[in-house]
Amino acid sequence: MQLVLGVRTYDLTTRALVMGVLDPPRGGSCSGLGSADVDPWLRCGERLVGDGADLLEVGAASVATAGPGLSEAEELDVVVPLVGALVQGAGVPLSCATARASVARAAYAAGAVVGDDPSGFSDPGYLPAAVVAGASVVARHPAAARGAPGPPSGTDDVVTRVRAFLAEQARRAEKAGLPRKRIVLDAGLDGSATEQSLRVLRASSQLAELGYPLASAVAGAADDHRPDRRVTTASATALAVVGGCRLLRTSDVRTARRVADVLAAILGAG
Repeated sequence: MQLVLGVRTYDLTTRALVMGVLDPPRGGSCSGLGSADVDPWLRCGERLVGDGADLLEVGAASVATAGPGLSEAEELDVVVPLVGALVQGAGVPLSCATARASVARAAYAAGAVVGDDPSGFSDPGYLPAAVVAGASVVARHPAAARGAPGPPSGTDDVVTRVRAFLAEQARRAEKAGLPRKRIVLDAGLDGSATEQSLRVLRASSQLAELGYPLASAVAGAADDHRPDRRVTTASATALAVVGGCRLLRTSDVRTARRVADVLAAILGAG
């Protein structure tokens, strides 16, 4: 399986890509930084690349939330300057996490090559903007739409619903003109340990069977200094990779990179 990000093509047969998250309103991989000054975020991005990040994600909408979030103008003020700085300074592909086509277009113009939509392509201009820019997209399940937490039963199977949703988003993206190698599917996991999230994570192989690169969030918060934090990140990373995930969004890049590399060696052996 291959993934195209801008002018780069990645073989995802065994090796997973690690994505570092730069989310100024909430912190992401760089908790504690203010959102107004680009320079600290640029230094953080460079550090994440040094830790092993294959790409970086910038945005104010990296996780679907129930609240209104930032306005369009606020999102543009946060995303575009940072994308432009990272294109020059980080040297890796840039993803923009946004549900707005206007923000995605501005990010592409600044140098981003991926649009990661936490809303499931709710903006009708989103996919056409990616096609025009030659960008890739992440079709992410809006986690808030899964309903109340708790074990699903009967026909209300969260895995079935997530799989059907992602298959439909992939179909829409291809119909809009995006080739399969530029479409990533994401179940919308946020690294939490809710029953539904764990069920979806355990079923990663069923989502990978759809035939598109599969992304997943793995646990690990940059400001979480508990001794077991890296164990949690490593465990979630291993389970995701073995299940077929090849794009790992994480706040603990160093741990995810080490685990992914070990698994790549194991999966590629023989």
